[in-house]
Amino acid sequence: MSGPERKRVGISVGDPGGVGPEIALKTALDPRVQAVADVIVFGDRKAIEAHVASGRLPIEVREHAGVPASSGDGRVVDFVHVDCLAGPPSLGQVTAEHGAAALTALDAAAGAALDGRLDAVVAGPIHELAIRQSGIHFDGHPSWLARRTGTPEEDVFLMLCWGNKRIAHATLHQSVRSALEALTADRIHRVLGAVETALRRMGVASPRIGVSGVNPHAGESGLFGTEETDIIEPAVREARARGLNVVGPIGADTLLPRDDCDAFVVMLHDQGHILAKSAAPHGAAALSIGTSINFSSVGHGTAMDIAGKGQADPEALVQAVLQVTNAASRKGPTS
Repeated sequence: MSGPERKRVGISVGDPGGVGPEIALKTALDPRVQAVADVIVFGDRKAIEAHVASGRLPIEVREHAGVPASSGDGRVVDFVHVDCLAGPPSLGQVTAEHGAAALTALDAAAGAALDGRLDAVVAGPIHELAIRQSGIHFDGHPSWLARRTGTPEEDVFLMLCWGNKRIAHATLHQSVRSALEALTADRIHRVLGAVETALRRMGVASPRIGVSGVNPHAGESGLFGTEETDIIEPAVREARARGLNVVGPIGADTLLPRDDCDAFVVMLHDQGHILAKSAAPHGAAALSIGTSINFSSVGHGTAMDIAGKGQADPEALVQAVLQVTNAASRKGPTS
């Protein structure tokens, strides 16, 4: 059996004052990443040079004006210079210039993906205060990506991924009361469709998706609430009628330990995030699904306290690349 098709993945360095440039360079040289992807780093050369020098990183880089036609030899990191800094970054500092630079580099990588020059984009860690100080409106990667790709924001969803787990959320950053109000059969249809498309794009030929309930024990046939019988069950039936391989609704505590699904859809933020942050506190990738770009962001912050010291662990960024290339360690569905 032949191996998975190699992907061209662009990594934006994130906030140049944090550890993003360092972990982007380390990720590009990670043997697990090199086995499945050709990585091109997007960022200002001044940030790359500052982190290599300050962290004493034994890394050689090769600058390009645009996405190179072919990858390097595995010992040199290819990067696209994105001119977005007036001078070297102030490592460990939160500044408006850094916030704007992070989004400028990300925009360049997204543009390359939209032009067909990249198969996926992975965003390095950003600092939301720095972006706010720059005066740029930013309300998270999924919403930003929706606007960048011309996708309705209600069609873009978050999927947390680590190891053999992929968990998408029907609702996200809102109160439980407002989340229940937003939970409709149409919304569940849309998240299921986005999950199936994302899985196929990641190389899963026949996706199987598990759907959680919202109430304890998935409502216990209406004893603990009627959202399952009124909303979720009809949505699941409709999905099956459209040809999707879907199981549920099943109580989240029973569903998420299963290993016979390629992904899960949960109804509320905490149903997915509690498991992700306990099982993979520094290794979960945050995929934004539902747009034309195969996109992930690293699931941690900028770690300003160790910026420029050469100590940053790239594992979460490595996992993000492995997830968008479908190379993360996972078990396939049993039936």
